[in-house]
Amino acid sequence: MSWRVANICAERKFGSATRKQIIMFLADKASDDGSGIWCSKGTIQRHTELGETTVKRAVRAFLKEGILVETGSRTCKNGFTVVYRIDLAKVEALEPTLEPEIETGSTVAPVQSGPGTGATVAGVPGPARPPNHPKTIHKPPTRQREAEVAVDLKKILTSFPADRIRDRTTCFSQIEIAIAEGVAADELHHAVKTYAAETEGFTRSRVCFSDNWFKSRRWQTYVEELRSQNWAVEELSAAHQERLVAWIASASPMCKHITPTQVAQLRKSAAVSDAALRAVGLLK
Repeated sequence: MSWRVANICAERKFGSATRKQIIMFLADKASDDGSGIWCSKGTIQRHTELGETTVKRAVRAFLKEGILVETGSRTCKNGFTVVYRIDLAKVEALEPTLEPEIETGSTVAPVQSGPGTGATVAGVPGPARPPNHPKTIHKPPTRQREAEVAVDLKKILTSFPADRIRDRTTCFSQIEIAIAEGVAADELHHAVKTYAAETEGFTRSRVCFSDNWFKSRRWQTYVEELRSQNWAVEELSAAHQERLVAWIASASPMCKHITPTQVAQLRKSAAVSDAALRAVGLLK
């Protein structure tokens, strides 16, 4: 366990609560230089209580971004476990969680900046510092962002079976909680639309009320299925790209079937060099 690696990861943004949870678990297993992490994806899934597909996708993303590096393997009861290293340089290059200090202008009656004594009751001193410390800056969300969030919430809820929508306040609150956990608004919208399609034609008694549906997190199964499908598509795409790279590397006659669009994708991903593409006649 390394407090140093854990602190570095804790002070950086990783894009979602799910990604942050996984990297913090891995940091807890690392040495001070970020190396020596050996735990299976199943172990990560059990300890973080996230879905297996979610864990696999996050680890693949970390490897692609260079935040995680495979350094070897280690035998275990199920065969072998990959050993990872957290690239601390990559992590430190991420956006910090701390907001920059913004100095405010002078005030007519400036707030006390030093330690205060506060009121006393029976000789007991009050708090050492007033609660409204001048360096505490509360930033309200912008109107534009508030409007975007409101549109997302309405879009999600209005896709629910209309005659079973109940307690909109609770629904919106539960949707906001799910989004704060890292679920995308589009994923929730897909879950609601899928449920509405599945229950179309059902009697009212067989369709859940919207507030209970969100509170019981019945959207989770649909979201996991969607992510599993997306992950499968990504896997298929990655396997296809590897096949194209192998054709080019071996100058296979199959190279003639590679389309200009695929060539552009290979160049964009830097999977092959321009020289290799020219050698097989796919680039002038």
